[in-house]
Amino acid sequence: MSVSGPRPKPPLQVVREGNPGRRPVREGVKLPPSDLEEPAWLDTFPPIRGDEQQRAVNARCREIARREWRRVVPVLKVTAGLADVDTQTVLDYCVCVARIDQCEREISQRGLLIQGERGWQKNGATTVAGQYRQQLARYIGELGLSPSARGRLTPPEGGGDDDDDTFD
Repeated sequence: MSVSGPRPKPPLQVVREGNPGRRPVREGVKLPPSDLEEPAWLDTFPPIRGDEQQRAVNARCREIARREWRRVVPVLKVTAGLADVDTQTVLDYCVCVARIDQCEREISQRGLLIQGERGWQKNGATTVAGQYRQQLARYIGELGLSPSARGRLTPPEGGGDDDDDTFD
């Protein structure tokens, strides 16, 4: 659960810079880590028969998503302790990165403005890219991929003393 108000400094930054107010430093939530299996990107970005341009676009999306998964998952295993429940969130994060790349390539190739039926209009990829960037920012917060996002994560309230508790 996120905390309202100004974004707190990341815990490591508080330790590095000092804590003159002596406020408690929250470490965040820790789930039991697990090895996440990389998804089959062909299911997400299938090759399209007959349309060479779309086939190339999906092949690039597969490669971008694969690279992002392989870049982020090892880091998240160490810093956030990825759990099985995080698989879909990480997959969606990688899809967002791939789609943003796709939109940016479209904008680079066709331009910000394109000639439409009623004259010049904004390239639709700019709107789609903006929506994917908003979603990407949410995933960054959810996964703790930025220093301030890691500091905002809080453990659940009212944890018991039993040894079977996941958050102990």
